[in-house]
Amino acid sequence: MAGEQIRIAITGAAGLVGQNLIPRLKARGYTNLVAIDKHRANTQILRRLHPDIRVIEADLAHDDGWQEAVGDSDIVVVSHAQIGGIDPQAFADNNVVATRRVVEVLQAEGKAYVVGISSSVVESAASDAYTETKAEQERIYVSSGLPHVVLRPTLMFGWFDRKHVAWLSRFMQKTPVFPIPGSGEYARQPLFAGDLCDIIMSCIERRPNGEAYNISGLEKITYIDLMRAVKSVTGARTAIVKIPYGLFHGLLSLYAMFDRDPPFTTKQLEALVTPDIFEVIDWPGIFSVSPTPLNVALRTTFQDPKYSKIVLEF
Repeated sequence: MAGEQIRIAITGAAGLVGQNLIPRLKARGYTNLVAIDKHRANTQILRRLHPDIRVIEADLAHDDGWQEAVGDSDIVVVSHAQIGGIDPQAFADNNVVATRRVVEVLQAEGKAYVVGISSSVVESAASDAYTETKAEQERIYVSSGLPHVVLRPTLMFGWFDRKHVAWLSRFMQKTPVFPIPGSGEYARQPLFAGDLCDIIMSCIERRPNGEAYNISGLEKITYIDLMRAVKSVTGARTAIVKIPYGLFHGLLSLYAMFDRDPPFTTKQLEALVTPDIFEVIDWPGIFSVSPTPLNVALRTTFQDPKYSKIVLEF
């Protein structure tokens, strides 16, 4: 089936994965796309950037009106997710209920191939609402009977990043002091969103079935060195300063009293310093994609003339 004839639906399409995936799909020749997301402001950005595709604004956990578009699709990339926040019900709705509703529609039609975007946290030592609901989301795929693949990326960064490395980079631009919790010497394996998108497109073309792949960044780097690299590539003049972990945790707790959807929570801080080293598989060989060196990926993220200045809302 030619690329322009394959109908691809992307859920969570106005978020980090979707916004990075859509221009790459179009560049590959896939033009029959439907994008679904509940975030009004970010959906408007998506429409402005891609007036040639169908965009549906809907909350998959509660709204209707999207089912026919999803049911008619040949491929569904499930990238909607609740990543941050402090409301447990939001995690259950976005990661579990919404996914179950999508799968029920696809089961009724019985023809779609599912690319499920999970997270490396399902195999981490962390225990929180995000980890638990992402694990349940994977169980939904496995028990669905649908042909599917599950991809578990580590911490991602790239164009349109609103909650991770790019948010930290914007914070660097605004403050004279950038705090690092504790020593900062905890290992990270950041994954470039562009590389994940290449893997997703490989899955669309090859359709591995019933497999779950841990997609970790190939270059290990400590958190403090990652922040130093971000500072260098963005030209920020902030001073990177280590502060005691307990003080950092307390400040986040205080901030959460005034912001119901904080960009960084105490749970995310706890996950940040959890000593996890995730499995590194030969995903370049498995999916026939070329990994982007970390320094190149950071320059692409923060210096791209078209996309690097577009900031999504929380």
